Amino acid sequence: MKLKCFAAPILPVLIGVLLVAFGALCSAQAPTHYEPNLKSLDRHPLPDWYAGAKLGIFIHWGLYSVPGWAPLSHPEHDFSSADYIKYNPYAEWYLNVMRIPGSPTEAYHKEHFGADFGYYDFAPQFNRESKQWNPDAMAAIFKAAGARYVVLTSKHHEGFTLWPSSTPNPNPSLKPIQLHAERDIVGDLTKAVRAQGLRMGLYYSGGYDWTFNTGPIETEAYGKYANAHIHELIERYHPSVLWNDIDWPKTGDALGVEADYYNAVPDGVIDDRFGVKHADFTSPEYAKLDHISEKKWEECRGLGRSFGYNRAEGENETIAPADLIALLVDIVSKNGNLLLDVGPEANGAIPPVQMERLKALGAWLEQNGEAIYDTTPWTRAAGKSAEGDDLRFTRKGDDLYVTVLGKPKAQTITITDLPAKQGIVVTELGDNNELGPKVQTDGIRIVLRSTLKGDYAYAFKLAGYAR
Repeated sequence: MKLKCFAAPILPVLIGVLLVAFGALCSAQAPTHYEPNLKSLDRHPLPDWYAGAKLGIFIHWGLYSVPGWAPLSHPEHDFSSADYIKYNPYAEWYLNVMRIPGSPTEAYHKEHFGADFGYYDFAPQFNRESKQWNPDAMAAIFKAAGARYVVLTSKHHEGFTLWPSSTPNPNPSLKPIQLHAERDIVGDLTKAVRAQGLRMGLYYSGGYDWTFNTGPIETEAYGKYANAHIHELIERYHPSVLWNDIDWPKTGDALGVEADYYNAVPDGVIDDRFGVKHADFTSPEYAKLDHISEKKWEECRGLGRSFGYNRAEGENETIAPADLIALLVDIVSKNGNLLLDVGPEANGAIPPVQMERLKALGAWLEQNGEAIYDTTPWTRAAGKSAEGDDLRFTRKGDDLYVTVLGKPKAQTITITDLPAKQGIVVTELGDNNELGPKVQTDGIRIVLRSTLKGDYAYAFKLAGYAR
């Protein structure tokens, strides 16, 4: 009887306490809901997977892959040049450049296909050839190259989509033309890439769509069209990277798109080309930074001068293996990722010269990836040894990694401006045997073996140095 009298008044209190605790637990575990405004979007954290990935593969593949040609001009990508568009080295701009009177691309098109052959007449051949493509084999190539994510052009400026979109193009003059691939290329590659344990991302050209006009489009119809497209991609494929290009139509609700994306894919990332002041990373093109950036960044560039397949490119136009590896190391030391582009042929085959580079990169990362993946910048990115070697620094936990760009110039690497520390252990990555670090009053000298493992660049681990 006394127990019942005690329990009666205390029971509601206990229930209330439990409900409050349960509510707090649910609130802590519930995912953030993002609203379409900058204050809300800026609360999105950079996911660890993207920060640590360091290397992604970009794929430019579309109708432009059938002619697969651009002039070998503007090797330095001098975008500000007055004649850049007329002599555009980007093969994926084929449709735009073939319409410019007197351009090399116009002449090439007339010679090989005839003046009456329209750009969208390439669609039947693209559909035939892309049926030969093996997405599992392509995904395995990217895995072997050391990439941790892939970004596919779902729609480039030409307006042809690589997925069977259910959103009709409102341009009435295009009614007879099928503006999407017969095969669900986006879906097939997404499945294959994820089966390899990689992240899958999608590019979309929001600012340009030449099925509407030749420049940025601000019509209500295009805004609705782009908005419907991007939501199809988010809902069907849940891409880990949403990579927009040029800009987003003002009538397309960029902030709403970004909020909807984060709510669907909380650990996804967005680039800085939506025309609003929110992004997870910046995206310099064929340009790298000369300093460590606090903001995450990602350089995008082709293995050659073009993103899309250009049959005119060969060894001379393709980045050399040593330069490619040095580029990756430099970017990572400055808090960046490298989004490295391949331009497949119409049938999905990666050109041999590009395959060679991917294999060299993969082999180097197999040995030296510890100095790249999941690292953070050190207090500085670059240095010079007393022997004249170019050095780059990265850090992981208590360990410092020193990568020599190119073959060391001597049997020692003396870093005079690296403060001396006792008790550190130095190894060359790929070789578990300790090297003899000599801690001197003027820095650290690493005595190398007579033969080094690997090629192109050499990474050394200074265990405990960054403690």
